[in-house]
Amino acid sequence: MSTFKTVDDMQVSGKTVLVRCDLNVPMKDGTITDTTRIDRSLATLSELVDKGARVVVLSHFGRPKGHVVAKMSLRPIADALAKEMGKDVAFASDCIGAAASDVIASMNNGDILVLENLRFHSAEEANDAIFAGKLAALGDIYINDAFSCAHRAHASTEAIAQILPSAAGRLMQAELDALSNVLENPQHPVAALVGGSKISTKMDVLGNLVVKSDIVIIGGAMANTFLYAQGINVGKSLYEADMATQALDIIERAKTTNCEIVLPIDVAVAEKFAEGTANKVVAVNMIPDEWMVLDFGSASVADLKARLSQCKTLLWNGPLGAFEVTPFDFGTNAIAREAARLTTEGSLLSVAGGGDTVSALANAGVTNDFSYISTAGGAFLEWIEGKELPGVEALKNQ
Repeated sequence: MSTFKTVDDMQVSGKTVLVRCDLNVPMKDGTITDTTRIDRSLATLSELVDKGARVVVLSHFGRPKGHVVAKMSLRPIADALAKEMGKDVAFASDCIGAAASDVIASMNNGDILVLENLRFHSAEEANDAIFAGKLAALGDIYINDAFSCAHRAHASTEAIAQILPSAAGRLMQAELDALSNVLENPQHPVAALVGGSKISTKMDVLGNLVVKSDIVIIGGAMANTFLYAQGINVGKSLYEADMATQALDIIERAKTTNCEIVLPIDVAVAEKFAEGTANKVVAVNMIPDEWMVLDFGSASVADLKARLSQCKTLLWNGPLGAFEVTPFDFGTNAIAREAARLTTEGSLLSVAGGGDTVSALANAGVTNDFSYISTAGGAFLEWIEGKELPGVEALKNQ
């Protein structure tokens, strides 16, 4: 984090501070169903309020595509934020112009305001410099606390940081610190666990991780493609026949970087993917033609536990099996709980995120026991692919 300023570096008392949050929360029938993104924004917002800043929150919600869509207004989210913070939160009916500036002019130190949906203006996603200038004109300082949006070069994440004194908020800082600890300056041995259904969507991830890691554990249906590529019959399992060559390329690339690719040695198979269906555990070279692989077997789990016990760092992205249906959550749950145990003992730094990972770890009951769990999907994946994130790059060398 040496190249980033944080809240600690900014004198915010008496200043109008624009804070880019990600308040794009799930909502059904006008009711927020998960407040995680609001909860994770509280640390920065509360600190700025306590320091006497006039706090102005910027966020998007949904995909209105440059039009005002009533059901995508941030007003209900401002009300939810007020409840979480235990104080009044004002709301402005637009994010630029007099509708915003007039409310800001009436604010006192320690007040907080939410501006209307940034994406009601098409210029936001176009990273328009004029629109960014109109946003910047509302404040004195810019704080980016939306790592989950940092992979997008939008006006409120990239262009504005070129105009105002800028820094990372506490959530952004935590994300960058956690990811740097597992990929930039990790303690070795480093294990990366990558699951999911398709290696075609994870080629860049795998290509980067075999360079950065000592062990790459491949789970989910991705493992089936690797097994198939090595001539193993995977029955009716989900796999990508057209990615076999790429899978073999990953194995060969790993050899050149002294990274070990770890695949299951036994698997849980079933005749169909359904609760209560007949299932059994077989060696990977004994998968029946009419059955499908849905999880790691007990011998594979024991093997992974032994490997993790020798590691200092773990990066987790994706489940080992079809964790949504019992008993095919066995492998994911067992390894998640072992990683959590090692973490709480202090012998393992564990960072997870992306895709179904958060749900899988919640299902295992370990979300409070990992070192860090990122809720940033696309940004998390692009970071572990080794890509530069525009919202992060804009904060460098401020």
